[in-house]
Amino acid sequence: MPTHSFEAILTTGPIGRTLLKMTIPMIWGMLAMMLFNLVDTYYVAKLGTFPLAAMGFTFPVILTVAHVSLGMGIGTSSVISRAIGEGDHHKVQQLTTHSLYLSVIIVCITIVIGLQTIEPLFTALGANAQTMPFIKDYMKIWYIGSLFLVVPMVGNHAIRASGDTFIPGMIMIFGSIINIILDPILIFGWFGVPALGIKGAAWATLIARALTMFLSLWVLIKHKHMIAFESPILSDIIASWKKILHIGLPSSGSMLLPTICLAILTRIVSTFGQSAVAGYGVAGKIEGFGLVIFIAVSTIFGPFVGQNWGAQKINRVRKALTKMVCFSIIWGTLQAIILFLFAHPISAIFNRDPDVLPFTLLYLKIIPISYGLLSILYLVSSTFNAIGRPLPGIFLMIVRLIILQIPLALLGKKWFGYPGFLIAQHISGIIVAFWSYIWIRKICKRKQHELETSARPY
Repeated sequence: MPTHSFEAILTTGPIGRTLLKMTIPMIWGMLAMMLFNLVDTYYVAKLGTFPLAAMGFTFPVILTVAHVSLGMGIGTSSVISRAIGEGDHHKVQQLTTHSLYLSVIIVCITIVIGLQTIEPLFTALGANAQTMPFIKDYMKIWYIGSLFLVVPMVGNHAIRASGDTFIPGMIMIFGSIINIILDPILIFGWFGVPALGIKGAAWATLIARALTMFLSLWVLIKHKHMIAFESPILSDIIASWKKILHIGLPSSGSMLLPTICLAILTRIVSTFGQSAVAGYGVAGKIEGFGLVIFIAVSTIFGPFVGQNWGAQKINRVRKALTKMVCFSIIWGTLQAIILFLFAHPISAIFNRDPDVLPFTLLYLKIIPISYGLLSILYLVSSTFNAIGRPLPGIFLMIVRLIILQIPLALLGKKWFGYPGFLIAQHISGIIVAFWSYIWIRKICKRKQHELETSARPY
């Protein structure tokens, strides 16, 4: 069996060029996924208020499942990238195969619980009798198709762990294109296909995700040779799951925290009126595009760190971290300047309401200043996950969001109103960004010292 697919390709070559080569496909893939979500919403909005409201209610549930899946993917990437760095080919195959077993179990649990709790769950979220039929139509199909969300997400993280971000990026783009093509055909009944309404949106997503799953599995089996075709041994499977969940569960938790925090911050914003909530929401959508590069950078950084940590090339990790931090600060500053200068025309694309616009403008002129520092926290959390230490990452997230950001936002609102509420978010970001960077540098320095000490002759 070929072993070239397991070469630790991220442990050699120019650091900057390697990271850039990994980042670009990731950015395009993430932009394609964002476009697919926007197109989905655009077409469903044409069906009327209640189908659109139904889509709104499904978002937190879908996001929760996606976060759990993403956490498992991060755990998978961490253990596989380190195994590749160590040069353990059989371990790579075992971990990849066992991670897919785990993803199937997660899917089965999701389907069983999800289908049984649609009505009580969405009633608790505030759905009324007019919206509920549309929610049921969508979620019954979506839950069945969750297999095609979880498995390719974990599979693509396994591929990225090998150092290949091009193929996962192309798979994401392919899935988005298929979904965008199928949406109007299935929703409105084009080309003689029966009009399925909101069910059509669910079926379009399911079909697109199914194709991405088969592509991911084909790459893992035929191209990367990362799947082990051997009789499964329960003790080995459990050992792999422990390693993956050790990273995956805290990672899932750290991704759910911002969602919870956002709900609390939105509640605080609501005290300024509904126009403030609308403006805050519009700014958040614009921010999603602004953060794509930072999220892409932190996503690809994990496999890079994992391979080099496994290969005991700690100095390479330290140099890469320094380069990425410098890039984040420079790009974050440039982006903040652009948004400050063009906040009005950008905001007007999404909403021109004179009551809403001032809140969006103020957000875009204040919050982007901290983008570069926020990216440092993303990078450090990704590094902690990659070296098998997920708890510091979630601890930093708790400190930033729960201990600092929410109390400071309340104080800022009380003393300085909406601008104070926004500025307070900078303070928490600055404190935790510097703290996290100093922390991870010390850990890298200590690890390097340990390796140098153990290598000395006695």
